[in-house]
Amino acid sequence: MLRYDTPALTRWNARAYDSSFGYVSAQGAPLVELLDPQPGERILDLGCGTGVFTADIAARGVRVLGIDGSPPMIEAAISTYPGLDFIVADGHDFSVAEPYDAVFSNAALHWLSRDPDAVIRCVREALRPGGRFVAEMGGAGNCAALTAAMSTAWREYGLREPELPWYFPSPAEYALRLEKGGFTVRLLEYFDRPTPLDECPDGAADWVRMFAGSLLDEVPPAAVEPLLRRVNELAAPALRRGSEWMADYVRLRFAAVLD
Repeated sequence: MLRYDTPALTRWNARAYDSSFGYVSAQGAPLVELLDPQPGERILDLGCGTGVFTADIAARGVRVLGIDGSPPMIEAAISTYPGLDFIVADGHDFSVAEPYDAVFSNAALHWLSRDPDAVIRCVREALRPGGRFVAEMGGAGNCAALTAAMSTAWREYGLREPELPWYFPSPAEYALRLEKGGFTVRLLEYFDRPTPLDECPDGAADWVRMFAGSLLDEVPPAAVEPLLRRVNELAAPALRRGSEWMADYVRLRFAAVLD
């Protein structure tokens, strides 16, 4: 783990996300401790998904707003946590009426790949002076074996190279973006986190269906299942341990303060 102390649209099935990929929420729990919410604070949960962390933060006596670009995710969050505030908003282009003490984000920033600097600008505008930005996202090398298997399978089937929808920056790259955006980076951690895909009986193929399902829209229907079987074959040497599949996650976690 490196540590610095001082730097495409996807359809979401909210029910499947929580039931089959709950590790995304479970693995982010230490991030809430890094955020250290204080009673009476106003905190924005950027890319809140189904609201698991929004509710955890609210339980600390915090006024929290969850925003996400996916209407199904927000519908699920409202249904599960009717006493909390959630809105649909694009992380590249959102604004708030009053400044917040902190912006929190778990496993969402790497989806906001169109313009990472615009996301940082929106976060800056949402914060009071001295406000903090605490987040975790995929870092450089995240899912390298998974995406390599996808690229090879697509090529073998004569398909155009898939345009992967994620942004996985290096620590130095994202620290520079934050600093140019008006933040001082107080903490940055970059680490491997191999994660069991416990709820993926079909291994890497299930992962592709969940996290890159939109790429399958460009695949001839008859080729989808053979293509995914080939992804499994290619990914297995690196990611399967007996009957268990792993995701080769690399994470970038940071805490920054608005100057």
